[in-house]
Amino acid sequence: MAAGLGRQYADFLQVTEGALAYSCKSLKLELTKADGERLMQSYLELKAWPDALAVLKSLKAGGLRMAFLSSFTAEMLDHAVKNSGLEGIFDDHLSTDWVIVFKPDTQAYKMAIDAFGLRKEEIAFAAFEGWDAAGAKWFGYPTFWVNRGHAVQEELGAIPDGVGKDLNDLAAFMQARR
Repeated sequence: MAAGLGRQYADFLQVTEGALAYSCKSLKLELTKADGERLMQSYLELKAWPDALAVLKSLKAGGLRMAFLSSFTAEMLDHAVKNSGLEGIFDDHLSTDWVIVFKPDTQAYKMAIDAFGLRKEEIAFAAFEGWDAAGAKWFGYPTFWVNRGHAVQEELGAIPDGVGKDLNDLAAFMQARR
């Protein structure tokens, strides 16, 4: 049992595997054990978008400290960084597993404050989903939504400080904040 939660905690990979099984059952699709394992393995083979390496290196060279803050497990984050050639760019990988919650729980967003020793206002949060941008904004971070899919703004009552189509737009947002 997770400390003080009174419920069983499952990490993001376990939740994703359960969601895959549920989705296949609800859609009446056959999911063989081999197919399920192959699909779950793909989470350990994820790579960053093509613009990521150059933009993140540029932000790092400009003196920014960066970290992942994700519901992914530490193993998933480590694989994604390695698969994308992003080693040495991030100060840390902050997995919500460490606080036994998922985003948008405030404990998840607080991890960056603890890791960097900064105030909320001194941390810019880049989100890749509208709900995550809303969660970070509710928490109090200046927030940029990397809206690669050109999704409609979610009706969650929190508007990000900036929105763009890729990490180049994030870099321009960060430059304007300096």
